[in-house]
Amino acid sequence: MQRDVMNYDVLIVGAGPSGLAAAIRLKQLANEAGKELSVCVLEKGAPVGAHIFSGAVIDPIALNELIPDWKSKGAPLNTPVTEDQFLILSESKSWAIPHKLMPPLMNNKGNYIVSLGDVCVWLGQQAEELGVEIYAGFAAQEMLYDDQNQVIGIITGDMGRDSTGQTTSQFSPGIEIRAPFTLIAEGARGSLTRELEEHYGLRKNASPQKYGLGLKEVWRIPAEQHKKGLVQHSLGWPLNNETGGGSFIYHYGEQFVSIGFVVHLDYANPHLSPFEEFQRFKTHPEIKALLKDGKRLSYGARAISEGGLQSWPVMIFPGGAFIGCSAGMVNVPRIKGSHNAMKSGMLAAEAVFEALNNKMDDGGTPNLLQNYPIALKTSWVWKDLNAVRNVKPLLSRFGSWGGTILGGFEMWLTAFGLNLPWTLQHKQADHECTKPAALMPKVNYPKPDGVYSFDRLNSISLCNIAHEANQLCHLNLVDKVTPIKINLAIYDAPEQRYCPAGVYEIVKNQEETYLQINAQNCIHCKTCDIKDPTQNIVWMPPEAGSGPTYSGM
Repeated sequence: MQRDVMNYDVLIVGAGPSGLAAAIRLKQLANEAGKELSVCVLEKGAPVGAHIFSGAVIDPIALNELIPDWKSKGAPLNTPVTEDQFLILSESKSWAIPHKLMPPLMNNKGNYIVSLGDVCVWLGQQAEELGVEIYAGFAAQEMLYDDQNQVIGIITGDMGRDSTGQTTSQFSPGIEIRAPFTLIAEGARGSLTRELEEHYGLRKNASPQKYGLGLKEVWRIPAEQHKKGLVQHSLGWPLNNETGGGSFIYHYGEQFVSIGFVVHLDYANPHLSPFEEFQRFKTHPEIKALLKDGKRLSYGARAISEGGLQSWPVMIFPGGAFIGCSAGMVNVPRIKGSHNAMKSGMLAAEAVFEALNNKMDDGGTPNLLQNYPIALKTSWVWKDLNAVRNVKPLLSRFGSWGGTILGGFEMWLTAFGLNLPWTLQHKQADHECTKPAALMPKVNYPKPDGVYSFDRLNSISLCNIAHEANQLCHLNLVDKVTPIKINLAIYDAPEQRYCPAGVYEIVKNQEETYLQINAQNCIHCKTCDIKDPTQNIVWMPPEAGSGPTYSGM
């Protein structure tokens, strides 16, 4: 197929914190050196920020380095953390852990409660002011390689194909965007990341990547219930010891509360529903008291990379690198990763700029970005993640309570400069942890009350989903028989429960039983691609601009 071609010096896939930080840093370096440098950022969300989803409490350490005068430039970091609380929940009560018992790295002093989407919108503005070209509403569909097996760019997805893949009157072929270097900043479980890892064998020496599913709602609550700057986290009910996860509640702005729940996706029981666990959490007496007479404004969900350093792939490949949560930058106990993601983008930008300057005069291909992983390992990103590298494996081995106690002990040792000499590896990928339904207890969830708890369809109505009904389905089955023959027969079709958006539905009629995929409900969380026990579901970007348009998330 004949495609248009656009050429840049650097291509960045994804306008999240890491991608935008990389773009800004590249332009800063070029301006300081008095050189011209063309930088393109590609974003699948209709506007920048549309697909950005996070808690979020942000550590400004990377922003301080990237844009030291961010306050005077109006960065939307307006609510400093004023108080930390960590709670243990039973079904009807809560107990606060004394702050003095918490490892120092858990302290949120100096951090800010933000909408990460708003932060990315602002970062995008800073990048464009520097001359970065940002194309929102364009999805990178596949990688481009040259005859030397080096990445030379991407192809964007075609527009105007119908549900059978045939071209319509609105058809427009994708374009080739080429660059000497491509930085992959897709976030957790990106489709290009998966392609590159397989193509170059970049995960051969890495532990399996581990994930959590984060669900979040934004509420406006009465002024007398709001404590601006308060950060709360909890462990315990409604999850049992074998299921990792917990809650977050952040008070910010004018009577806004971000309330959310994270469920680690290595849970064993296929009857469990992370969405229903979140809804049940909100029926706790203390949470109901917080939300009483409040209004739910928005909802969303997103997979989180939780594997840590031991799950990093090889970070570079011929012609590019992974940055941000394409590799996995989340500090699990801190529930933070944006600062590390931004710094990784900045370090990759510096390595790219150096490589472009050193490019062979005879037009030869650039070398691998060898300085990027070296810079990562000598940066505070490595220090931040190395201090907690064993926490997630301990949670997987010893459950929520044993893992939390042992992980906390190790974090205290690290605070005193006593680093343990070993790194625990992850034994299984999350989908391998799922056990047959017959071996696990069923979970009976209460019906939503429509006041504090809600169903999936009611919730995704708050996601502002845009999806052309007749477009090609972006959720692909490797084998069409597997959903019924294996997933339903052995695991009771867990895709009906782990999906937080009601995408997957088992339909039974007189003629047949089949899996119905309601792709128009998809909010791009990637959980199906991660948790499907047979790895039969492959998530690909839908037609550009599709998916949620989050506001204030």
